[in-house]
Amino acid sequence: MNLEDIFQTIEINVENKKLDDLKILHLSDLHINKKTSNENIINLVEFCNALDFDFCVITGDIIDTKVKFIKKQLQILNTLEFKVYYISGNHDLFYGLEDLKKELSNFIFMDNSCKEFIYKNETIFIAGLPDRFSKFFGIKREEEKIKSYLLNEPSIFISHQPKDYKIALDSKANLFLCGHTHGGQIYPFHYFVRLVQPFLAGLFYKQDTAIYVNKGLGTWGLKLRYKANAEITIVKLISKSVE
Repeated sequence: MNLEDIFQTIEINVENKKLDDLKILHLSDLHINKKTSNENIINLVEFCNALDFDFCVITGDIIDTKVKFIKKQLQILNTLEFKVYYISGNHDLFYGLEDLKKELSNFIFMDNSCKEFIYKNETIFIAGLPDRFSKFFGIKREEEKIKSYLLNEPSIFISHQPKDYKIALDSKANLFLCGHTHGGQIYPFHYFVRLVQPFLAGLFYKQDTAIYVNKGLGTWGLKLRYKANAEITIVKLISKSVE
């Protein structure tokens, strides 16, 4: 895979002028497994480290096998520069979230967590939730806590599944970043995904919230994509409030 071919910058309109020109590297659904070579992860890290952005977000499903089989690959991923915020996906929960957290020691784990990022001397509020499957793993989603925090302005919400968009709307978050869908991965499965998810891929606006659904880097099941290319995306925020 030529990373240049799947890289893009997307301009997103947001309401708060404090977010103007903020650049976020958005990765999702890496699905690192036993067949993922060290070289592939090295190439990804080197490519991303050469980009111009303010911080990175990984919206879940980093792994697709037990951590003990891919420790080297995760150690390489852990060398991504800048701040990296990440949340759990359903595959991370299934294969071992606690082990994953140990390997990604340089990253900032955002499940049920709230952080502040200083950008041009202004505070940006970032909050994340565990994947919606977390209840099956005895992990509570602290939705009210996250909603309350996101009422601060400006705010960015990260979660794995597009289904969580209503939390972003309820809290008037400026931006919601997610993944999970793979953009359908193989056409015509797009139509099945749309039966269970409110958004398939790309950029949407609801009320005062911008929503971006990343198609991800990896694959699940068949190692194949059709009419749903992988992506590495920088989302560049453009404030509608700037005079």
